[in-house]
Formats: sequence, structure tokens, C-alpha cells
Amino acid sequence: MLRRSPGPKVHWTFGKSRLTPDEVSMSIIDARLKELGITLFTPPKPVAAYVPYTISGNLVFISGQVPFQGGALKYVGKLGADFSIEMGQAAAQLCAINILSVLKVACDGDLDKVVRCLKLTVYVNATPDYDKQPEVANGASDLFAAVFGEAGKHARAAVGMGSLPRGVAVEVDAIFEIQ
Repeated sequence: MLRRSPGPKVHWTFGKSRLTPDEVSMSIIDARLKELGITLFTPPKPVAAYVPYTISGNLVFISGQVPFQGGALKYVGKLGADFSIEMGQAAAQLCAINILSVLKVACDGDLDKVVRCLKLTVYVNATPDYDKQPEVANGASDLFAAVFGEAGKHARAAVGMGSLPRGVAVEVDAIFEIQ
């Protein structure tokens, strides 16, 4: 909740954070992203026959996002062979950042339109004996909770896969409610 701090100077707070007067003009969620050190980028064009998102009523369905950054795929390999849990969480977090980039486009540039994150599916490229998919998925889940607070808490599935597109370690798709 955005509220004015008491005192003679005009500052706004988001949770425990203090916003400067210049930051008040940005959206609440954009200010939160800035506070968290998260920069959203223009989403890449789809590489196959699909669209990055669809909207039905007040629901936004975000297509699976992979750990893509700076024009290149990151985290190519398998959990249980090539990556630790922490690296898998970083891959899931990068997927979540890419979801936010697509969601911002779907919301006409205003992430304050998000009512809540409803559902994530986290696909983990893993060896057959790997069983830490939920821990890897926390990389995405924790990011949405940090960005949206209670509205970022969601239902989720975390599943192991024999392979993922282009050999990436993690892919995440999401459903959001917007206003």
C-alpha cells in the first residue's frame, strides 16, 4: 500500500521503503522493482508459432519464459548434472523477470493493473533422479512475492522434464489476474 509518511517533507512509503518525490510519479510496482534492483527489458520475439501472452476477461496467460538475458540464453544444462539448486533458482528468477517484462506489455506498461499472480508452472530440465524441483521453483515464487507482496503468492506446479527448449535448465509460465 502506498501511503504518505508523516513529517514536513513529502515522502511516500511502500512497506518499509521510502520513495523520493521523483519516484512518486512512477507506478508502485515500478518503484518496488527499482528498490529490488530489477530492470525489465523489452521481451524477445517468439521463436515459434505462438504469442507471448493472451488475455481472456481479466486473466493474462503468459507463455513459457526461459532464462534469456542480453540477447542470449543463460543456464543451458540440467539440474542434477550441470547446476546446483541455487543456480536453478537463479534461472527460475530470470524466467520470472522475463514474465514480468511480458506482463508489463500485456498491461499497457502499468504493472499496477495486476490484481494477483494466480498460478505458476515451473518446468525443470533435470536428470531422472533429481527431486528438488520445488526448491528450484522457489526462485520464481519468491520473486513474485517480493514484487507484489501478498498478491504475488500463488498456486504452483513444479515438474521435472527430460528436456526443455534449446536445452535451458528452467522454463516458467504464469497466469495473472488484472483489472
